[in-house]
Amino acid sequence: MKFGYTILYVNNIEETILFYENAFGLERSFIHESGYAELKSESTKLAFASIELAKSNGLNFEPSAISKLSFGFEIGLVTDDVSKSFEKAVNAGATPLTKPIQKPWGQTIAYVRDINGFILEICSPI
Repeated sequence: MKFGYTILYVNNIEETILFYENAFGLERSFIHESGYAELKSESTKLAFASIELAKSNGLNFEPSAISKLSFGFEIGLVTDDVSKSFEKAVNAGATPLTKPIQKPWGQTIAYVRDINGFILEICSPI
């Protein structure tokens, strides 16, 4: 068994993909008309599916929203320049949560919320 991908359920696939392209420089792998999209990645994929597709698969959940409290998980995005990446994300529409700080173990981290309300950690490699 290996961890293959994380799927975030969102209201607007195209808007979400554009946000991730502009905020983090990630590229789309594909978008399918059924309501599913993936971003290119070296190994583990970050994917998005429409809430309608989730419902058609029999899934029921509380949708994420920027106006609601965040869920208890985060997506980690690794970069060599946390400060620059944090500013780029905020300029592209991310909501800043924690400005870049260096942790005692040497890693630099910052937190934002994406346009759907999901928590994203922008961090340096460990």
